[in-house]
Amino acid sequence: MTTTNSHIEQEHPDFTAKARMWRRYRDLYAGGEQFRANASEYLLRRQKEPVEVYQERLARVFYENYLGSIVDWYTATLVRREPVLEFAGTNERGKDFFARFVQNCDLRGTTLTQFFKQQITEALVCGKSYVVVDFPRTDSPALTRADEDASGRSRAYLVAYSADEVINWSTDQQGELEWVVIRTSWLKQDSVKTFGWKRETKWIYYDREKFEIYERRGSDQIRPDQNGADQKTIVLVDQGSHGFAGIGRVPVFELKVSEGLWLTNKIALLQLEHFNKSNALGWALTMGLFAMPVIYSDKEFNQITGESYYIQLGPEDRFGWTEPGGNVFQIAAENLGRLKDEIYRVSYVMQQAGDGSGAPQSGLSQQWDFSVTQEILRAYGDIVKDSIRNVLGAIVAARQDGLAVDAVGLDEFDITDFATEVSDATSLLKLGIQSPTLTKQIQKRVALKYLCDVRQEIKNKIAEEIDSFTG
Repeated sequence: MTTTNSHIEQEHPDFTAKARMWRRYRDLYAGGEQFRANASEYLLRRQKEPVEVYQERLARVFYENYLGSIVDWYTATLVRREPVLEFAGTNERGKDFFARFVQNCDLRGTTLTQFFKQQITEALVCGKSYVVVDFPRTDSPALTRADEDASGRSRAYLVAYSADEVINWSTDQQGELEWVVIRTSWLKQDSVKTFGWKRETKWIYYDREKFEIYERRGSDQIRPDQNGADQKTIVLVDQGSHGFAGIGRVPVFELKVSEGLWLTNKIALLQLEHFNKSNALGWALTMGLFAMPVIYSDKEFNQITGESYYIQLGPEDRFGWTEPGGNVFQIAAENLGRLKDEIYRVSYVMQQAGDGSGAPQSGLSQQWDFSVTQEILRAYGDIVKDSIRNVLGAIVAARQDGLAVDAVGLDEFDITDFATEVSDATSLLKLGIQSPTLTKQIQKRVALKYLCDVRQEIKNKIAEEIDSFTG
């Protein structure tokens, strides 16, 4: 008997309210052709602007994507050094499993660090992301733990979901999930011999004990209901107990950043303002290249003009071009510079904005900017580590490994500029402090920072040579 569920499509009010915002934030982050394809939603049309002019402006649209660069810089810097995972306990089989798990946590060859790098990126764009812990399902029951391991049933793996794929949920008074609904969709062609593609949609329902999977295959296929009315049918295709039923929790984990740390939400309006101003300035400059000729004369002008014609002017006549004065262009360019600086300032990476005047930033100012950025990176590191602990701790409980899990690291970030390091080291050496040990430590610090990408054995050799030098 086929089971249907028309209520599975229901969306949480918070999801409905944020769906359009998430789409806008994804376009701003991605940039490129994705943004260009949806540029009509972001390029403001002037009052009474002719359609032909607006369409030409859309055809010439460009987007300077500061937002995407800032988000990617944060995530790349955050995981430059991988977190250290500690598993305390006597279960060697469990430790062996997690040693393999961190190298391939999703059965697709993704390391745990790379997986959570993708999750924090999603959270910085949309405010949150989701991780589902799943276990392979087999037909035959496992009688012992050894049977589970041999059949692969205990091989937990992670599945990533974005903020706009978790469409409905309910929480208890403690804020823990009671149930959740995840919706995904994709295009599929049944066979190379069939014509056309169909969109298939899947809903996965999880509560604290069971899961249910519903599908609508081919949304263009419509079937009449018992009253003769047409409806799109959603059918139950699978159900059962999930891997966390034994510990009584929903196998869905949320990685969420606070409003103050939600980068895209802080930058989006500034980025859109910069986009419209820069395109308006670009359009004005382009139109200025097609200046109209002007002839100043007391006589009526009735000559034919064109590339292959000449113009005869009288002794008192003058020829010129209509060109803008340029004052408004200068104001617009300065405003664009301020908007760019504000984007970097609210993102806590002012040191990356540069200075349009060319004046160097003071060492004290750079130090302050770096220290603020490092604190923000540590806050993101704490969010990632907490999420890793929660996910791995739940897996340990579900597998009954009896291990204590901890994640450390993600709190040291070498983000200072090399020129600043050299300048500080030179100033310190010029003080003439009579300490060979201090001199060698400064030299090692500068050398190893410059050669940060070389092999460790070369770093060790350089450090030894500096220590052994007696000149």
